[in-house]
Amino acid sequence: MSDVLHVVENGVSWITLNRPEAMNAVTWDQRERIISLLAGASADPAVRAVVVTATGRGFCAGADLRGGPSASAGDRVAGDVARMIRRGAQRFVGAVLDCEKPVIAAVNGTAAGIGAHLAFACDLVLAAESAKFVEVFVRRGIVPDGGGAYLLPRLVGPQRAKELMFFGDALPAAEARAMGLVNRVVPAEDLEKTAREWAERLAQGPTRALALTKQLVNASLDADRTTAFAAEAMAQELCMTTRDAQEGVTAFVERRTPSYEGR
Repeated sequence: MSDVLHVVENGVSWITLNRPEAMNAVTWDQRERIISLLAGASADPAVRAVVVTATGRGFCAGADLRGGPSASAGDRVAGDVARMIRRGAQRFVGAVLDCEKPVIAAVNGTAAGIGAHLAFACDLVLAAESAKFVEVFVRRGIVPDGGGAYLLPRLVGPQRAKELMFFGDALPAAEARAMGLVNRVVPAEDLEKTAREWAERLAQGPTRALALTKQLVNASLDADRTTAFAAEAMAQELCMTTRDAQEGVTAFVERRTPSYEGR
């Protein structure tokens, strides 16, 4: 059985971590597979939304580096660890942020370390009531990697980010929602249904407009007003050339519901 399950249904690419016996601790090979699937989703016009989820009790318990490139501590030279982080955890999280289709995390259980950052990088986060988020790095005596110190302050502000990262306590789903890390908390039995409803709704939307909106919002966090406004104007220029934009305007004039093709 594959340790990453993948299916495309109704315009939605479902990417499922499938190592329940390891609480879906993500291996090097799994990361490479998911990065490839996210890049494929960007390029495939038949894919108009993505869901990332997992089997079993855990969403992703962090990184499992067994089977990936490694070196013993005695063999390392300066730069080895930084290179591993850039090629691994940072590429993994970057692939979610850079995916041109909206990505939903359906968090079914514990999301720890890079698993938490995988969820936080997604555009929308759904969580089962039993889900927990853990900035586990401090428990190992290391700094958060995989973009944690970039993502968390932008989502919850620096003070709350430091609290989560300094103490490494498990954050229940309801508290994560109150903090702004999760969009909605649902009973475990409703998680897949809700993720499917949200994803299929996105898949029926104006796909290029959603991609440009995602790009604008993500970039705005690092841009000054002049740069952000210029990017917005150019994005609208591009968007207005799409079939979906023309359909949206026509449907408005004709007082009917638009039918978007994702083109």
